[in-house]
Amino acid sequence: MLQRMQTVWTLLAAVCAALTFKFAFYSGNMQVGANGHVFLEEKAAPVLAFGKDSAGAGSILILIVTAILIAGTLLNIFNFKARKKQLWITIGLFFLSLLNIVLYWWKSGVPPFTEGSYNLGAVFTLAIPVFLLFAARGIMKDNKLVKSADRLR
Repeated sequence: MLQRMQTVWTLLAAVCAALTFKFAFYSGNMQVGANGHVFLEEKAAPVLAFGKDSAGAGSILILIVTAILIAGTLLNIFNFKARKKQLWITIGLFFLSLLNIVLYWWKSGVPPFTEGSYNLGAVFTLAIPVFLLFAARGIMKDNKLVKSADRLR
């Protein structure tokens, strides 16, 4: 079985994407009223609240992109017989993870936050494309190994 390290890298990318549901990418305060502040966190899972200034407003797109990342990486593990297809799916998931980072960055800069900072949970979001690149590299190495083994037959 040729499926070696790229399975580990792809699984780590899926785990990091799943952890973004639990850990916040950005947290800060939002001004409410004359002199009150509310603490908000930006996660992949939207907060159930009402109103356009709620913590979950607009993060449904982040939820959808993250869910596609998780499902895509887990399904991609089982494409080990079609390495070319697996490589293209991994590259597509890489660009989707970059879109996810852009969405988090864009959402953390919207006006509801008066002050805030990036959390340690942002590392999970930033690690996803790195793990997907390592997985793509492993798939290419396996493809090269199979081609050299076929040449020897």
